[in-house]
Amino acid sequence: MPRYKLIVEYDGGPFVGWQRQPNGPTVQALLEDAIFAMSGERVAVQGAGRTDSGVHALGQVAHFDLASEMAADKVQAALNFHLKPNPIALPSVEIAPAKFHARFSATWRRYRYRILNRRAPPTLDRGHVWHVPARLDVDAMIDAASVLQGHHDFNSFRSTACQAPSSVKTLDLLRVGRDSSEICIDVGARSFLHNQVRILVGTLRLVGRGQWSRQDVEEALAACDRTRGGPTAPPQGLCLMEVRYDLGAGDSHDAEVASDEE
Repeated sequence: MPRYKLIVEYDGGPFVGWQRQPNGPTVQALLEDAIFAMSGERVAVQGAGRTDSGVHALGQVAHFDLASEMAADKVQAALNFHLKPNPIALPSVEIAPAKFHARFSATWRRYRYRILNRRAPPTLDRGHVWHVPARLDVDAMIDAASVLQGHHDFNSFRSTACQAPSSVKTLDLLRVGRDSSEICIDVGARSFLHNQVRILVGTLRLVGRGQWSRQDVEEALAACDRTRGGPTAPPQGLCLMEVRYDLGAGDSHDAEVASDEE
């Protein structure tokens, strides 16, 4: 039974999230429907991250199994055909080792959050950025971000609905940069808590506005209390950029499990 590894790109705007749900269209459900249209088989598609409603992806990874083998390029062409006109595309499809698992074999994930920081609203990027008209102090945001990078208890920076048994995570990357009127915040870790990236962004926005200081961020982190963290940024600025795997990674089901972010 061959296993197929997919790179999945999608605009999250029309969907209620990655994971199949009864209350609206999802990326997972449309992929599974496309596979059925291609092969006549009902299969479960496993994704590396269960992105929330409105969150986008350029580098989501997923896998599924088929009863009989088809060439990877034919699977790619067929699924891209059957996914039309939905804003979902598969830039890559390959046959993976039987023990590969899109979620549990992953060793690192990177999200990018985009803020359009100008008075004029977005046009071409509408639905893909958070429009913040007031000028943000990026240097202050960079300084505050250094507080949050590393190994911490992030209980102040996760959704109250988060079901992860532990709120301790390691942020390997938390980088803030400005390019003209756009501020990008890149966040990388093995796994994330539910809404963690969006809450971190909402907190850094407070710092950029001068409403919070570096010390406020330090105190919020130390409190381990969601009521002490910043607000949750809107979903449309967030995109899952990449998922990494160790070369030759096999069955890694004992690895740290990715939570519902984002």
